[in-house]
Amino acid sequence: MISTKRRVFLKGTLAAGTVGAAVGAGLLAPSKLLAAWSADMFDTESMEDAMNAVAGTTDMQQSDDIDLSAPEIAENGAVVPISVEAHMDNVEEIAVFAEANNRSLTGRYVFASGAKPKASMRIRLGDTSDVIAAVKADGNWYMTSRNVEVTVGGCGG
Repeated sequence: MISTKRRVFLKGTLAAGTVGAAVGAGLLAPSKLLAAWSADMFDTESMEDAMNAVAGTTDMQQSDDIDLSAPEIAENGAVVPISVEAHMDNVEEIAVFAEANNRSLTGRYVFASGAKPKASMRIRLGDTSDVIAAVKADGNWYMTSRNVEVTVGGCGG
């Protein structure tokens, strides 16, 4: 006769093994998030290609309604804090580019209707670079930029 504790243990072990196998097989992956992933955007080799991949254009209007927070001097290019907030209605996307990086697109955020259009991240800068924040609102693209001087290398430095 199997004791109650042993039976509970065996059921728990079986359940954990089943969940582990499902995770390992990718059956519990957040497919809604993964479906939006576009490696092509991040694999572009020039700033223009990256902007075209994200926005379909490089012609974006300058806007004072975008706050781009970045240090003037980054002592370590491997971890540069960046924050973007858009003070516009109907913001759909925020994209961040680093002009001097081999892969210019450093982040892309898509917002649900009514979400606060703000994104913070730490990016890697290989050299002193203009960091560009692009915002899509009401179907149009707007941008602002800031130069960040890097004193110690980040991307391969």
